[in-house]
Amino acid sequence: MIRRLIKFLVYLVLLAFIGLAAYAYLGPWFGVDFSPPQSEIRKPVDLNVD
Repeated sequence: MIRRLIKFLVYLVLLAFIGLAAYAYLGPWFGVDFSPPQSEIRKPVDLNVD
């Protein structure tokens, strides 16, 4: 019984991994945009050099 449960969980993890990889590769074809929003950010840096 435990062996069947472990086998089911392994198949489930493999299926989830394949689904995630397929979503990552095929997502842009379906209009999903994975790129981060790009904007310039400027912040002053204080260097305490003595």
